[in-house]
Amino acid sequence: MIAVLKKDTSEKQLSGLIEWLKMMGLDVHISKGKYQTIVGLIGDTSRVDIELLQSLEIVDTVKRISEPFKSVNRKFHPDDTIVDVSGVKIGGGNFVAIAGPCSVESPEQISEVAASVKASGASLLRGGAFKPRTSPYDFQGLKAEGIEMLREAKKATGLPIVSEIISINYLPLFEDVDLIQVGARNMQNFELLRELGRIKKPILLKRGLANTLKELLMSAEYIMAGGNEQIILCERGIRTFETYTRNTLDLSAVPMLHELTHLPVIIDPSHATGKASLVRPMALAATAAGADGLMIEVHNNPQKALCDGPQSLTPEQFADVMKSVCAIRAVVAG
Repeated sequence: MIAVLKKDTSEKQLSGLIEWLKMMGLDVHISKGKYQTIVGLIGDTSRVDIELLQSLEIVDTVKRISEPFKSVNRKFHPDDTIVDVSGVKIGGGNFVAIAGPCSVESPEQISEVAASVKASGASLLRGGAFKPRTSPYDFQGLKAEGIEMLREAKKATGLPIVSEIISINYLPLFEDVDLIQVGARNMQNFELLRELGRIKKPILLKRGLANTLKELLMSAEYIMAGGNEQIILCERGIRTFETYTRNTLDLSAVPMLHELTHLPVIIDPSHATGKASLVRPMALAATAAGADGLMIEVHNNPQKALCDGPQSLTPEQFADVMKSVCAIRAVVAG
């Protein structure tokens, strides 16, 4: 349920309303926009007398929210959320490019890639230190050593770092990671999501390979319910009957999610297609569709990559993609 307040509502009146609603056992979410203030009621709203709430002097309108996701709902928060990742803003018109290798393999590899993607316009450096793999025999990442290599690359380039967490147990290692990624396999790891809701660090939440947008938003709701509102959603392709691509990129997710939620939405064309040759056209299409950013895998030697080489771009290919992305953004903005 939401209550839209009248423009002349004072802070004292707002505080009184919040206190009254909390006395009924409800959580209250306040969204102050440019033109109106919205009070979101979270919890068992059946005890709220809508007519009584509507009759209050400061209340303009009252509406029930039918969707199960509340805090992430745009009806609760009409203005776009802008997520700040160590000074890099995402959402609300702020576009970001996140680039780097699927997995951190060596200090030389990550430092070389970091320098090249920064020169091409990337604002954040991605790199997997922990790699959940389908086969137990595949490379699983360098773990703590990989995190340390990312930290060194950050010192050298100034790029904030992004890396995937696979377990609550590893959370202490992510203290210096600027943006914690929840991968597709962990999208519904609710214990992990609850824990990430308790920390004050931005979260990149990837859509599961067989999950609906509603389920993605409910996973984001888990994080927000814990108090962490700094969430970026990522569409990375879903599994369909198609076999020519690794997954099927759901570009309609971008405008649909923007309609449903105030959270920023980015696209990962690398995992979506699994083919380096398809990354550029899908990146351009995502940009034209209104995505708030891109997450692209870049490796200095894709043929020898320990993980996801076939979908990784070379630094030169990434630079070409970024030039075209800038051109598309200029057209969309114009």
